Amino acid sequence: MTGPLIGRRSAASTAAIVLGLTSGGLTGAGAVRADDDIDTLSARQIADRSREALLSAHSMHLITRGDFDGRGTSTTVDLVLDRDGNCNGSLHLGRDRGAVRIVRRGDTVWLKPDAVFWKHQAPDVGEAFAAILASHYTKGSASDPRLRNLASTCDLDTFRKAISSNATTAKGTLTKGKKTTLGGASVIPLVRMDKGRKLTMYVAATGKPYPLRITATGGTPKANASMSFSAFDKPVPTATPSPEETFDIDEVPAQAT
Repeated sequence: MTGPLIGRRSAASTAAIVLGLTSGGLTGAGAVRADDDIDTLSARQIADRSREALLSAHSMHLITRGDFDGRGTSTTVDLVLDRDGNCNGSLHLGRDRGAVRIVRRGDTVWLKPDAVFWKHQAPDVGEAFAAILASHYTKGSASDPRLRNLASTCDLDTFRKAISSNATTAKGTLTKGKKTTLGGASVIPLVRMDKGRKLTMYVAATGKPYPLRITATGGTPKANASMSFSAFDKPVPTATPSPEETFDIDEVPAQAT
């Protein structure tokens, strides 16, 4: 078995959503005093503070929905993840590609693709066998070539490194909006326009200036999506799948991987 359990294209597009928009979409470089009133700062300073707050988080709940790159594929990512390699959540890959439940504790990862995924990824396994696989998790090392594409997506350190390394790539005009509310929280919207695409980041106006939501609309090709952040520094659920509901990766037939 030499191929990845999760196809490289699907994993790469998911990683692009999680890593690409936040890293280069709205943030920039530059130091800001910790005691500044965020409402008095410029758009660039607020973006800088928001990036630094996001980088400081030990864990978070991340949800993305929609089509960020305008390719016509709507996906959903719903993950609670931390900097210790722990993660719990799900990925809906869009169209007829199915969905995957994922649990990760350090270097061990459990994946539970549904029957639709198996039929798309490995059509030769047959409906009955796909149903059997879909009722179990596949367990292995996060560094296993068959699992690491998706395992790396479910890693907050990977996310943080991408934000850090792409902090100066933002393009377009950044403007600051008037303070408003988002889900009961006081926020300051920052808007970046780039080639007809509108990126809006809502930054918490009280407490740590975390980004609470990012939306992307318009552009060519047309995007329509959102990304939200919450539950900062709260622990990732520790429960893992039982042995009875788990296949080891080496037990999965070659045609399915």
